[in-house]
This record gives sequence, structure tokens and C-alpha cells, in this order.
Amino acid sequence: MFWIAFGDVHESTGMIERIPDLEQAEGIIVSGDLTNRGGEPQIRRIWAELTRRNPRVLAQIGNMDTQAVHDFLVDRNANLHLNVVDLFPGLVGRRIGAFGVGFSTPTPFGTPSEVSDRQIDAWIRETHAKARDYDELVAVIHTPPLDTRADRLTSGGHVGSAAVRAFLEETQPALCISGHIHESEGEDRIGRTKVINPGMLAQGGYVVVEPDNGGVTGTLRQV
Repeated sequence: MFWIAFGDVHESTGMIERIPDLEQAEGIIVSGDLTNRGGEPQIRRIWAELTRRNPRVLAQIGNMDTQAVHDFLVDRNANLHLNVVDLFPGLVGRRIGAFGVGFSTPTPFGTPSEVSDRQIDAWIRETHAKARDYDELVAVIHTPPLDTRADRLTSGGHVGSAAVRAFLEETQPALCISGHIHESEGEDRIGRTKVINPGMLAQGGYVVVEPDNGGVTGTLRQV
């Protein structure tokens, strides 16, 4: 009983074939950036590659995706952005949910789906409020929390979200899966919250999400 999560596909789908046990997973979670400023033709191709390995996909747009990608996901009941999903509905005794916030805070590159950190904060709190009935939560937030191993550029600068960090400090979900900063693959902790950025899919990083000791855990793995 597990999910496989990754992000920052950027239209490079070859690594999907190399992730083990993808067919046996409950489903696939994509944290954002499926395309490179792409629209429906690009997401259709990526969707076909994903669903060929596993028919259950939950995904959300990152800053490099367009409204057309978001609409495609909504039409297929696969959109995680601003939604909450029961990850293991057959689990007895506790409910484990995932909620998503896509897009990103502003970048120097003027990408299609950027919003202010204030908007990210509002979205996180709005969506978290829908998840009050869950015992444990996985926060899938494309923009990583500020000042962690998940948001550090090669230069050493930190470019994550202050709002995401403040939310994690305050609410302490079990797990936060982020992305966006390709070179910052790794793990960190904010209190009890384990933060994982698996990096760009083409580099082979992914996360196994599974129930563990009454809660939920994420394990960073490499193809």
C-alpha cells in the first residue's frame, strides 16, 4: 500500500519507465511542472506515458505549466491543486490525506503560473481547512519552504516560500513533498514535518509515500 510521487517532469518522460513497482502503487502524484510552458498537446502526451504505467494520477500545475494543463487535469478528475484526496481509503483506524498547492512564487523568468507568496499562503490555508477530518496529511506544495535543503540554489541562495515554511511550522503535517528547485534534491525537517524535494524527474528522484507506525512516511529514492 503506497503511492509514488515526483515532480518537475518538464516533458522528459523517459525516467517513468525506470521507476520500479509503479504498476503496483495506489497511484502517482505529480507535484508540478509537467510541461515547459506547454498546453494540451504536451500534457496529452505526458498523460499517456503516466497512465500507461498506472491509471490513477493526481497532479497539479507548477509555474511552467499553463491554464490549458490545469483544465486538462480538472477534466480528468486528476487535479490536486486546492483539493484534498484520501490516499488510503481502505485503511482501518485512521485517515491519511494529501492536499495540493501548485504554481510558484515569482521567478526571474516570467513563467506562466506565478503568484505572490501571499496568494500561496491563502491557498494553503484554504485547502488545509478542507482536511480537518484527516488524522495525518501529506502536503504537496510545488514551491519548497524557505531556508531548507529543498530550496537551495547551486549558488547557496535560498529561494523558497516564507508562507510555506510558516504554515509547516504552525501545523506540522507529517510530510511535505515539494519541487521547483531542481538542484535541491534532498530531505530536511521542520519540526515533525519531513520535507522532501525529489528534484527533476529526469535526474531519477522520486518519493515512496506509505502508512507507517500509525502515521504516514515518505522515503526519497533514486532510480
